[in-house]
Parts: sequence; C-alpha cells; structure tokens
Amino acid sequence: MKILGIETSCDECAAAVVANGKTVLSNVVATQIPFHAPYSGVVPEIASRKHTEWIYSVVKEALNNAGLKPHDIDAVAATSRPGLLGSLLVGLSFAKAFAWSRNIPFIAVDHMIAHLYASQLSFAGKETHVSEPLTYPFLGLLVSGGHTIICRADAFDDITVLGTTIDDAAGEAFDKVAKHYNFGYPGGVIIDRMAQNGDSMAFRFPIPSFHKKKGHRYDVSYSGLKNAVINQLDRFRVKDGEIKPEDIAASFQKTAVDILLRALFNAAEDSGLTSIAAGGGVTANSYLRACLAQKLATQRWRGLRCVFPPPELCGDNGAMIAGLAWHYLVRGNRSPLSESASARVEGFKKNPWGNKQPA
Repeated sequence: MKILGIETSCDECAAAVVANGKTVLSNVVATQIPFHAPYSGVVPEIASRKHTEWIYSVVKEALNNAGLKPHDIDAVAATSRPGLLGSLLVGLSFAKAFAWSRNIPFIAVDHMIAHLYASQLSFAGKETHVSEPLTYPFLGLLVSGGHTIICRADAFDDITVLGTTIDDAAGEAFDKVAKHYNFGYPGGVIIDRMAQNGDSMAFRFPIPSFHKKKGHRYDVSYSGLKNAVINQLDRFRVKDGEIKPEDIAASFQKTAVDILLRALFNAAEDSGLTSIAAGGGVTANSYLRACLAQKLATQRWRGLRCVFPPPELCGDNGAMIAGLAWHYLVRGNRSPLSESASARVEGFKKNPWGNKQPA
C-alpha cells in the first residue's frame, strides 16, 4: 500500500510517499529558512503563503521521485495538529482535495506522534539504520522547537506523557540564544556547528533543581538556562581570557543536553523499559546523539538502546506522516473530509504513568 504524506505544520512544505508503513519511496522538503531568517524566527503569515505557493509542486515532485502517478496512490495523509493554524490548513486542504478527487481514504495525523514513529522508517534501496525493530512499550523522546516531551508508547497511537517542559521547549531555547547573540538562523543547527569548535567547560550554567517539587522527576526547564546565557554570562564564566562565541555555544549546548538527559534517564530508571525512540528536529543535534551513545555504553545503561530517525527525517517531513497513517488504515480508521486543523493538542498533557505502572 502506497500512501502520500503531506506535512505543513510550520515552515517546511513537505510531501513523501511511503510503502506499507515502512519504506520511504520519496521524501521532498522545501525549506522556508531564507524567508524567515531576516526575522530570526518563523513568521506565520509568510509560512502559510509559501505553503500555498509550493504545495502543488512539492507533491508533484514527491510522486515523480517515487516513479508514481496520482492513480498509484492508495491513500493520502496530512498533519492536522499541532502547529501554525494557517500552515496546517494548506496541507490539510490539499490532502482532502486529493483524496476526494481520487476517491481514496484520507487520514489526519498528529505530527508529534508521527515524529515518534519516524525512527521506524527506512529509505528504499538503503540498508535500514535499525538493527532490530522496536517493540512496544518503549520510551519516547520528542524534542523540537515547540515541544519537549518524554513519554511512554504502548502502541503507535497510545502515548502517555511522563514529563515535559514547564516553560520553554529545548529548540526554542536554542533559537532564542542564537538570536540574542546574532549567531544565525536556525539556532539549533548553528549552535551545534559552532559548539564543535568551542570549549563546553568555559561556562558552568545552572541546571534547574526539582528536588523540592513533587511530580517533576521527568520534567525539564529551559527558562533559567536561557536567562543565564543571555543576561548573566559573566556570573557563570569559568575560563579567563577572551569570550568566544563558540565557547558560549558549546557551554549552552552541553547544559541544555544535560538537562534533557537527566529527565530521560530518570524515566528509564523508573520504568524499566529497555528501548527509547527519539524524534523531532533537535534529535539531529550531534552532541545529543554523542552523549546518548556514550551514556548507553556505560555498564549501568548497557541494556538500554536508543533509536534515532535518519537525519533527514528528524525535522518535519511527509514520510513520518505517511508511515504512521498506514497503521490507522490497517486498523480500519478513516478521517472525515470535514476534519479541521488544531493549533494545539490537549492530549499532550503530563500524566505520569496514567493507569499503567512502571514495567
């Protein structure tokens, strides 16, 4: 079964074709970075207009790259939540029109759940990056510009949020620090690159403490770190001499990742689960990947593994939408053409373990 997936939740206009929920036949992402870079952030009006201009050509390219025609597509899926409302409506409307014109099933997808599924995809003609398939239940790490979530996945759409940010998302903190110091845009990519030439011990930034607060063992906070880097830099300086931008980037990145991994490994320790699936734009960060690999190689965590998506599937993409939609179709689910977009998802609220107990 070949499914066309469309993703327009923010500033990436993306479409892909995936076969049987696993094999990516094509994956096209048209980035809007040059249009938002002058503002050091996404401008919603610009984003939705660019989606409107590009969506037809992006979908056509995805079909062409897969060697397919519209009549070869068995179903179409699109992101309906969460995201920028105007952007979501462009992709959602196009997908519904495509499904209606071809009289094929339409599936509306939550793109955060899709990010969690992205690590299970592989590209046609390439060796899979997953040594063995993930089996449920497993822990999920979702890190992007708008979300920082640690969760338990008991099925492809059965997600229990264990921890989240109590203020800023990790990706948001990267972008705001980069914007303040004029490092460039997008902040996450720029800081990751700069940090490779910096000293991560030049500044000792604070890690938030939740030990006096119950129910925050799996939560993270980035507002304090962001404030320290932007407004209190000299206070946390360790190395004398010239302050180099690369040192700021490296020290900030180290602390941001340390905050995230502390919460993640707390959840791993309490749950007893042996697998982690990562997803979201921040999971492309090379330092995060290296730190996780180093930690998993230690004696304490040797039985735990973490699976990342291929780098090109970490950010927003249509392949994860199409891949996840296959599972809904197999289960017999269909979305009505009256389905609308939602900027937020109420279901992604913290509910540690829910009705489930740690394994």
